[in-house]
Amino acid sequence: MAFAAIFLAAVPFGVLTALVVTNSPDLLAVDRHVAVTLHGYALDHPTFTHLMRGVSAAFSAIGWWIILMPVVCWLLLRRRPRLAVFVTVTALGSSLLNGLIKTTVHRARPHLADPVATAVGKSFPSGHTQAATVGFGLLVLVFLPFLPPRARPWAWVAAGFMVALVGFSRIALGVHYLTDVVAGLVIGAAWLLAMTAAFAAWRHELHRPVVPITEGLEPETEVR
Repeated sequence: MAFAAIFLAAVPFGVLTALVVTNSPDLLAVDRHVAVTLHGYALDHPTFTHLMRGVSAAFSAIGWWIILMPVVCWLLLRRRPRLAVFVTVTALGSSLLNGLIKTTVHRARPHLADPVATAVGKSFPSGHTQAATVGFGLLVLVFLPFLPPRARPWAWVAAGFMVALVGFSRIALGVHYLTDVVAGLVIGAAWLLAMTAAFAAWRHELHRPVVPITEGLEPETEVR
């Protein structure tokens, strides 16, 4: 899993970063076309724009801490300190990693006439998308043991849909390019996978059974 995470990040993210840093004309053309098209739609449809603003605000960095901190507290109350540490370190580490990459790549955000939203900081990769990938992934991994087996695949489908919606909202609001969102998804998925592998290794060192990811991180969390 750790190797897969590294490979997942290194290959597509490396290609994307190289194209962004070298200002690839083809990449810039695609990014610009998607940004301008969605921006035009946002200007013509205020209700759509308000919805995208709501999605973006709900799953901002602050929004995710509001979501995840009660989960961490709940895990501590249930005497699952390892799982609480996993959630905290994974979320915090993802945020720090995103900031480091933004500073290194130093890509400016889209510049559009009549912007419908503004954002501070650099553009690549999308912090909202990366946070959503990690955040929704954490929620699924923590709460899978409470779901019946048949419902578990749908939890991943729902999480994937929400990640896509958050990423789409950032492009629709004109504060990120398409490639920013793709990069955020790739890095977020790779980071989550690597941390999940580390947690599995931790369980192994404590002589606890290493369970399939389809059963969640700690099936013992389930109420019996």
